[in-house]
Amino acid sequence: MSVADSPHKSLAIAALLLGAAAIAFAPIFVRLSDTGPTASAFWRVALATLPLWLWMRLTLRKEIAARLPWKPLVIAGLCFAGDLGAWHVSIMYTSVANSTLEANFAPIFVTMGAWLLFRQRVSRLFLIALAVTLGGATLLVGPNFALGGRALLGDALGVLTAVFYAGYMLAIKSASERTSTAGIMAVSTSVAAIVLLPYALVTADVFLPQSASGWLVLIGLALVAHVGGQSLIAYGFAHLPASFSAVSLLLQPVLAAIYAWALLGEAVGPVQLLGGVVVLAGIYLAKRGS
Repeated sequence: MSVADSPHKSLAIAALLLGAAAIAFAPIFVRLSDTGPTASAFWRVALATLPLWLWMRLTLRKEIAARLPWKPLVIAGLCFAGDLGAWHVSIMYTSVANSTLEANFAPIFVTMGAWLLFRQRVSRLFLIALAVTLGGATLLVGPNFALGGRALLGDALGVLTAVFYAGYMLAIKSASERTSTAGIMAVSTSVAAIVLLPYALVTADVFLPQSASGWLVLIGLALVAHVGGQSLIAYGFAHLPASFSAVSLLLQPVLAAIYAWALLGEAVGPVQLLGGVVVLAGIYLAKRGS
């Protein structure tokens, strides 16, 4: 049975892609924030914690909540803290398209991890799709790779983000077998907030927003990108193969580049547009090959 044969899995695919569209706004919010990048990473999860715990309390019975799979959830929170800690700095050092693409190189590490940990088989068509998708994503941001110095550091942090993000994806895939999306999001987000608080206090030049609009930007980051986007992604991961889910999220850098062009004036050239088309073709092949 293919990924799309079940209506339930079709819903999961829709949730995954909608989540990618929502989370693609995250770098825009980070750029617009008047706090430091590590502070915005903390506020992203801190402001999302209360609504996520309310969601979990409304959907999980107490006896089920008491049996939460704490180990993979804590690992997911630690990996997500590393993800945000590196990515939010990367966004400020390089272009939105670059940092978002590099963060989404995670499929390479997810596919390896899914094979090693879960023994998930990978078809030849899927490997071709992975190569096509990553090739298209590279076209999307290739013109920016010539920049050195600060931009190069941003690119390196983007790749580090992908490693942490892959760990997060695999951890939530494991946890999804024993709890709901609400449980995954509430616990992992709380762990990430606890870890990011001292990191932000030590490294952020500006920790608190400087205006009401600054708070609105962070609230948007928390609710749109995290509560909305990340929850939809977690739901998709719970019902789809980890490798396919990771490749589908490469839609995110395409949308992030479009958002950055429309809202921040970051140029998107013909080569980058071609890259976006190739990414979409790769996602379609991945769906066929999963």
